[in-house]
Amino acid sequence: MAEQFNLRGSGMTSQRARDRLVASLEAQGIVSRDVLKAIQSTPRHIFIDEALAHGAYENNALPIGYNQTISQPYIVARMTELLLADKPLHKVLEVGTGSGYQTAILAQLVDSVYSVERIKPLQERAKVRLHAMQIDNVTLQHSDGGMGLARFAPYDAILVTAAPDQVPVELLSQLAIGGTMVIPVGAAQEQQLKLITKKSASHYDTKIVEAVNFVPLLSGVIS
Repeated sequence: MAEQFNLRGSGMTSQRARDRLVASLEAQGIVSRDVLKAIQSTPRHIFIDEALAHGAYENNALPIGYNQTISQPYIVARMTELLLADKPLHKVLEVGTGSGYQTAILAQLVDSVYSVERIKPLQERAKVRLHAMQIDNVTLQHSDGGMGLARFAPYDAILVTAAPDQVPVELLSQLAIGGTMVIPVGAAQEQQLKLITKKSASHYDTKIVEAVNFVPLLSGVIS
């Protein structure tokens, strides 16, 4: 029997809880109406274990298994806002599908999302949840995220949800000229969120946005 989800939520997962979350994100400086609207309409509680659903609309990261987390809503909003700041986006690569929550937010704001995940069970759960939301502009790929997804490149933008020690060259090569990448970089406790703009085939502008704390970007795949 197919898994059933209460997309509307109730109590601590209700629309009222989502509205409070959006108000708190505005208070923290998120200004994009499109991003706030996507967060307001997305049932974050279906992307986490039912036992943790009471905390779905608090501004916290939560565990999703396999030593991975669903990012705190502020970080999801901030990274998405940075990605969308300059122009409408048609084709976006997401490195690290994870729970699928960030994927769902992106899918409401761009034409096509290509999302890679190295942990197969996480990818399968995300697929079910995206289907429940009737999101059909996402292509999921089970592969090593650090290598990106070259066969659909170049991308207008790339969003990375785990932190490498250095920006992977493979990802830079898959970014279109004029495109942007939002990526956390660095070892634990020393990570910085970076906004990278590709000016030419060999020239990039890099802006440090703020300190962050992500799980590390690991190589290899888990079936």
